[in-house]
Amino acid sequence: MEKSNEVVCIPTPHVMLLPYPSQGHINPLLQFAKRLAAKGVRATLATTKNTVNSIHAATVAVEPISDGFDDGGSAKAGKEGDYLSSLREHGSESLSQLLNKYKNTKFPVSCIIYDAFFPWALDVAKQHGVFGASFFTNSAAVCAIFSHIHGGTLTLPVNVDDDKPLVLPGLPPLNSCDVPTFIRAPESYPAYLAMKLSQFSNLHEADFVFANTFLDLERQEAESVEKSWPARLVGPMVPSAYLDGRIEGDKGYGASLWKPLSEQCAAWLNTKPRESVMYVSFGSMVSLSSKQMEEMAWALLSTNSHFLWVVRETERQKLPAGFMDSIKGKGLIVSWCNQLETLAHPAIGCFLTHCGWNSTLEGLALGVPMVALPQWSDQMMDAKFIEEIWGVGVRAKEDEFGVAGREELLYCLKAVMEGERREEMRRNAAKWRELATKATHQGGSSDNAIDEFVVKLKLVANEGF
Repeated sequence: MEKSNEVVCIPTPHVMLLPYPSQGHINPLLQFAKRLAAKGVRATLATTKNTVNSIHAATVAVEPISDGFDDGGSAKAGKEGDYLSSLREHGSESLSQLLNKYKNTKFPVSCIIYDAFFPWALDVAKQHGVFGASFFTNSAAVCAIFSHIHGGTLTLPVNVDDDKPLVLPGLPPLNSCDVPTFIRAPESYPAYLAMKLSQFSNLHEADFVFANTFLDLERQEAESVEKSWPARLVGPMVPSAYLDGRIEGDKGYGASLWKPLSEQCAAWLNTKPRESVMYVSFGSMVSLSSKQMEEMAWALLSTNSHFLWVVRETERQKLPAGFMDSIKGKGLIVSWCNQLETLAHPAIGCFLTHCGWNSTLEGLALGVPMVALPQWSDQMMDAKFIEEIWGVGVRAKEDEFGVAGREELLYCLKAVMEGERREEMRRNAAKWRELATKATHQGGSSDNAIDEFVVKLKLVANEGF
């Protein structure tokens, strides 16, 4: 009997990724999509109609879902809890419609990878008989705290004072300034707290759990709660060009809700000596008080270094009178820039940051020492680790009014740029950069975790075939 020459095509696994519609959540999930696509998985990002046109990644398809505010005029208006309820209602329905769209095609969806803020997406996955995978966009340390709260080993409000720090397995002792703000005062952000705790509501039913961190960085923190939070650490979710270089042309996330000013920033940085510039950015959402802006402005002006400061147009009026005229030759103020390109530039000497997790990971992955000025939420924990655990920076202390004064900021900036511990912090930063790169390289801990997931997807696809 002659052998058939017919080529048998094994179905390609198809994952659909669902981020919370903000820059800090879209970026890591889109980067994960690109990592999966590079390993032979078909990847589709499903995001709200108001953000869908801002996403451009050659290897990732993009599909719209509804949050109930598709006209854009009312998006996120009113209380945050109302928006989340609307997103759950309309998102569930439109996500289900998307799964049906692909059901009888060559590429039915194998798995929904959903932002942990969306536990309802797991219910949709189960209804359609596909895998459901939760993706956490915070540090393992922060996730550990909320895991303890969900499990009942830590009750709200969390009462902490400096004489009696909070002690939890796998975590360093936490003082009041280290603990996320809304677990000390649950009434301050009830909708956000409810959303954080809901991440664990049905986590035991998820087929996979992923986190944007890596073993060498947070092994102890992750292992301390692995029974209730069995996460595979797959980060850092930073474009490949800055780490392992295994994805061709992957120099940016591929999603920007703002137009970056890369050329202007790069041209200015190219004129500056190595490690001579302080980069200052507080992300896409943080709004500093006018007093804090004033103190920061005069601190930057008082240093011996150049500075590049990202100030959104809506924040410009908070700059002190006459400041823009006084910075000529010393500083550059822009409304936005490509943060990765900026951090990777040899002229950058430190990063003054609000300590959002994405910015923290980018600073670590690019090997840049940091000055930490956390504002709220999980940023407090990230700042503690930057200074005390990873040894890559210093944390600015606030006064009784919640403002880091110009003298304090000046002290911190000088400590990182020219102080006695400068070389130690730079060595530590270089170490974490090397370990982040190792994790994403072939055979690294994060790469292996992704490979294991892909193998399971392909096995299921083959069985279905």
